[in-house]
Amino acid sequence: MDEECQISKSSRYVSWRNKPAIEGQHGGIRAAAFVLAFLLALLGGFLADAFFTTYCIYLISATIQLSGLVLLTMQAHMHSLNPESCLSANRNDKCKQVEGGKEALLFIGLYLVALGVGGIKGSLPPHGAEQFDEETTQGRKQRSSFFNYYVFSLACGALIAVTFAVWIEDNKGWQWGFGISTIAILISIPIFLLGSTFYRIKLPTGSPITTICKVLAAAIYNTCSGNARTAHVVSTNQSSTSTSTTMESIEEDRKEEENITEELGFLDRAVMNRSTFPAFKVNIKQVEEVKIVLNIFPVFMSTIMLNCCLAQLSTFSVQQAATMNTKIGSLRVPPASLPVFPVIFIMILAPMYDHVIIPFARKITKTEMGITHLQRIGIGLFLSVMAMAVAALVEIKRKQVAHQATLMNSNEPLPITFLWVSLQYLFLGSADLFSLAGMMDFFFTEAPFSMRSLATSLSWASLAMGYYLSSVLVAIVNHVTGTFRHTPWLYGSNINHYHLERFYWLMCVLSGLNFLVYLMWAKSYKYGQKSTNGSNDTRMLCKSTGV
Repeated sequence: MDEECQISKSSRYVSWRNKPAIEGQHGGIRAAAFVLAFLLALLGGFLADAFFTTYCIYLISATIQLSGLVLLTMQAHMHSLNPESCLSANRNDKCKQVEGGKEALLFIGLYLVALGVGGIKGSLPPHGAEQFDEETTQGRKQRSSFFNYYVFSLACGALIAVTFAVWIEDNKGWQWGFGISTIAILISIPIFLLGSTFYRIKLPTGSPITTICKVLAAAIYNTCSGNARTAHVVSTNQSSTSTSTTMESIEEDRKEEENITEELGFLDRAVMNRSTFPAFKVNIKQVEEVKIVLNIFPVFMSTIMLNCCLAQLSTFSVQQAATMNTKIGSLRVPPASLPVFPVIFIMILAPMYDHVIIPFARKITKTEMGITHLQRIGIGLFLSVMAMAVAALVEIKRKQVAHQATLMNSNEPLPITFLWVSLQYLFLGSADLFSLAGMMDFFFTEAPFSMRSLATSLSWASLAMGYYLSSVLVAIVNHVTGTFRHTPWLYGSNINHYHLERFYWLMCVLSGLNFLVYLMWAKSYKYGQKSTNGSNDTRMLCKSTGV
C-alpha cells in the first residue's frame, strides 16, 4: 500500500525526460538550490499552468530576455543607434523622442526584456516550490524557506544592480550596464539546466483562466435564466432520475457534493442545467477551485498599496538624496545607489527570519508555521505605513535644513547626510521581505493545484499594479492641488519647493486605511480550503486505504 500511495503521489510530476518523478531523486532542497542561483527577474505565469511546464517556460523566457538585452546592448554601444542626449536638470522637461529605426529597435528590445522577465517571474518561484513534498512537515517548512531565500536571491541581484552596475553605467557607459545584465542572464541559463536531472515538473492541467471564465459565465447564465435551485438539489436529482447513470457516477457526484462550501454560494449555480448549454458545463470541483481563487483575491488587492509606496520611495527618495550630502567619508555615493540600503537589510533579515524569528515563533505559538502567511503579509503592510510616516518626517527635516541654510533655490548639496533617507528604506526593505515572500507562499499554498503558477504570479501583478497606481496617484494629486492652489504639490524644477511631505502623509493615511481593510479580510479568511488540491487527494487516498 505504501508503494501504491507513492505512485499516486508522484503521478502528477515528471522528470525533465518526461518520466515519472522519483522521490529522493527528483525534487527537494537540492533541486530548489539551482533555482536560487538566478538573480534577475519580474512577472508572468499563465502558460506554465495551461499548456507548458514551469521548466519550459523559464527556458523560453530566459532566451527571450537574453535576446532583448542583446539588442539594447547593441543600441547602447553603437553611436549611430543612440538617441540624442538630454541633459536637462528639470525632470518635467521633455526630451526629444527617438523616431524610425532607432525607436523600433529600442522598443523591441524593451518589450522582449519585459516579456522574458514576465515569464521568468511567473515560472521560476512555482518551479522551485514544486520541488518540495507538501504532505510532510519538513517539505512545507522547506518550501517556506525557499520563498524566503528566493527574495534573498533577488536582493543579491539588486545589490549588484544598484552598486556595481550603476557605477559601470556612470563611469563606462550604458552599453556596459546592459552588457552586465546580458552576461548575468546568459550565465543563469546553464546554471538552471544543471539541475535538470533532479527536478520534478508539474504537468500542465489546462487553462485556469478558461475554468474561471466558464464557472463565472455559467453562474451568471443560470442566474439570469431564472433557475434559483441550489446546485446540491440539482445534482442529486440528476443522479437519481437518470436511468443511464451508473452507480459509480452517482457515488462520484455525492462525493463532490460533500466538498461544496457555503462561501460564495452564487457560484454553486454554475452546475445547474449542465445539459442546457454544453459550453458552460463545469463540475463542482471546478466551482470550488474558483471559490478558492476569489477568496484569495482580496489579499492580492490589499498588497497593491504597499507596492505603490515602494514605487514612491524608489523615485522621490532618489531625488531627495540628490540634494543632500552623499559622501560617506571620502566616498561619494551615487543617488541611484540609494536602494542599496533596503537590499542590504533584506539580505540580513532573510536568514535571521528563517533561522531565528521563525523557530522562536514556533516555540511560542506551538504551531508548524510559527507566523502564518496572512500574519506575515500583515506585518509587511504595517511596516509600509511606518515607512511613509518616517519618509514624511525626514522630508520635513530636509526642508528645514534647506531653509535654515538659505539653499531653497540652490543646487548645492544641503548640509545634511543622505543617510537620513535610508531610515525609510529600512522600514521599506522589511515590509518588502515580509510581504513578498509571504504573498508567494500564501498564493502557492492556498491556490488549487491546477492554478498555482497563475496564483503565485499575483505577487508580481501586485507589484506592477502598485507602480501603475503610483503614476496615477501622482497625476491626480498634481491635478487636484494645481486646480485649488495653482501650484501642484509634485511639480517644478526644484524638489525643495515640492510639498513632498504632504504627499507622504497622504500615502501614510491611505496605507493605514488599506491595512485596516486587510485586517478585516484576513480575519474572515479560512485556511485549508484544500479539498480540490491534488495534494490532499493523495493524502485522503492513503488514509482511506489504512496506510
